[in-house]
Amino acid sequence: MWIRLLKESFLFAYSSVSVNKLRTFLSLFGITIGIVSIISVFTVFDWMENGIRTSIESLGDNTIYVEKMPWTPEPDMKWWDMIRWPAPSPEDFEAIQRRSVSTEAVSYTVFAPRTVKYLSNSVNDSYIFGVTHEFDRVRSFELEKGRYFTQSESAGGKPVAIIGAVVAERLFDNAEPMGKEITVSGYKVVIIGTFKKEGKGGFSDSGMDELLVVPLNFISNFVNFRNRNLNSDIMIRGKEGVSVQQLSDEVTMILRAARRLSPGEVSNFSVNQASQVTQSLEPIFAGINIAGWIIGGFSILVGGFGIANIMFVSVRERTSIIGIQKALGAKRRFILLQFLIESVLLSITGGIVGLIIIFLGTIFVNYFFNLDMFLTAWNILLAIAISGVIGIVAGFAPASTASKMNPVEAIGYSF
Repeated sequence: MWIRLLKESFLFAYSSVSVNKLRTFLSLFGITIGIVSIISVFTVFDWMENGIRTSIESLGDNTIYVEKMPWTPEPDMKWWDMIRWPAPSPEDFEAIQRRSVSTEAVSYTVFAPRTVKYLSNSVNDSYIFGVTHEFDRVRSFELEKGRYFTQSESAGGKPVAIIGAVVAERLFDNAEPMGKEITVSGYKVVIIGTFKKEGKGGFSDSGMDELLVVPLNFISNFVNFRNRNLNSDIMIRGKEGVSVQQLSDEVTMILRAARRLSPGEVSNFSVNQASQVTQSLEPIFAGINIAGWIIGGFSILVGGFGIANIMFVSVRERTSIIGIQKALGAKRRFILLQFLIESVLLSITGGIVGLIIIFLGTIFVNYFFNLDMFLTAWNILLAIAISGVIGIVAGFAPASTASKMNPVEAIGYSF
């Protein structure tokens, strides 16, 4: 009986759709737009969240960053005071290396925008990272080709570099970059490795893709480490079992002592950690989530009225058939379920169209903007569930009206 009921409901729905194509399209359009609005927001949200989690994993969950400016400033901090703070210096780095008992590895990093050239090709918006040897023990990354610096290359400041995937593409097109000589600030640098492409998204945007990493002692040839506005940081990974807060407290005390700050003075440096990013972004994600539900909710509400309109028209057109069914013994619940199933099928059809639009949209965005966005199984199930609920709610009143019809009056309705 249920198979026959589903079959008849589908055939009635298909007949109603095929006879009134424009009316059906306009009615289902609201459901489609609502699903596109809600699920596209969730899809972007999932992409951002995945990117941020991946970025935070690369930053390290037990890693802190000593920098001039805080990632999330306290309300009482004044930017004009912070701008005068000195950048993390080699002396700060050495003080942490000597005195810290909680650190597994420490790396000092200096970065500067520079033009990178190879023959007639150049990259004007890349960043040169000068790093101490333990950089690979603090910051997680993967090499596509080549190797990391040797101890002697780091100590001697050899002109060698590891380049990001985007820099490699723009400098060499499809050619092999390994062993090639590029020019940075007038210096010849040999490429010994390339980073695996990380892609855009998350906290670190393009990650290592647009970077050129060189030994710290090499970048000192063309970057002034005594510049108060130097772009530098100290990356510190804690030992196993040491909490991030414990590590942060120890580093803060060491740096305050190294900079000779009195107990009453405010620290003129920032100790940042990855958890600050997620905490600061949670209200933003919550707002995006609510906005998606509100925007999509209005569209789905309009679509629900459209579905209800179709079903009332369908009930009116099939009044005599309903009368015949009831005269032959069809019960009220049979008629009710028949129209509810039809309503749900129509609504889910609108939802599926919306999912197809989102899927095609992700393909377009991934192809043209080099992203890694995809429609998850959870969002597909959510879209179908929302469509199904809207179909039940919108179709209940027309179905109830049909189930309560008097068979004699219904049969005579067409005459």
